[in-house]
Order: sequence, then C-alpha cells, then structure tokens
Amino acid sequence: MKTKPVLTLTDVNAILDAAQQEAEANDWKVTIAVADDGGHLLGLRRLDGAPAMTPDVATQKARSSALGARETQAFEDMINGGRNAFLSAPMQGLLSGGVPVMVEGQMAGTVGVSGVKPDQDVQVAKAGIAAVA
Repeated sequence: MKTKPVLTLTDVNAILDAAQQEAEANDWKVTIAVADDGGHLLGLRRLDGAPAMTPDVATQKARSSALGARETQAFEDMINGGRNAFLSAPMQGLLSGGVPVMVEGQMAGTVGVSGVKPDQDVQVAKAGIAAVA
C-alpha cells in the first residue's frame, strides 16, 4: 500500500498564518483558502477589508488546483490562448491564484488566494506554502 503526505491542522494554520503575514506586509486585502488534495476545504481566512466575493473565489481556486493537480494559472493560460472550450470544464476557479502544496513530489493539498492582482494572489499563496514545504 502506498502512503502519501497530507496536511494536518497544524500545517493548515501555518499556511494561513504565513500567507496572512505576506498579504498584510503588502497591505493586500485577500481571502486565503487551504484545501486537501481532493479540493475539500480545510481552512479559510478572510482578511479585514477583503471583498465579499473573495471567499468563494479563493475556495474555488484551491479546489480547481487540486482537481487539476496544477497551478490554476495553467487553466487561465489555456483559456487566454484560445482554448475556450475549457470554460465548460466542471471547475469554477480557473483564474490564477490556486497553487498546489507539494511534499516529497506529491500533492498534499492546495492554497487559493483571491483579492488582488493575479501575480499577487500567487505570491501570497506561495508564501503560505513556504511555511510547510
């Protein structure tokens, strides 16, 4: 039987704390979502001032990253490159800002961030991931 890494509650809190620190250091009002490798929400943090839609968008980015086993930037690039049929895929968070948490070459979960520019969302997600990777 194979074994695989999973995110614990301690890991989820470390990701949320580090991502929040990155966002606050840049005065970015975001929501951070952490999901398991199946896209199921493990933790969510909406910072003061983050728009009302960001919790749903961040959660969907984390879910799409898990289901696609890649950064959501790849989906956005496909769509922007003309693969419009991908818009009918059964995923909603196809925008940049969903990033897998890789441990020992395997996906343990994902982080989705929403609220600022795409590259800034990714920066916050990766800062969170760095706390456990």
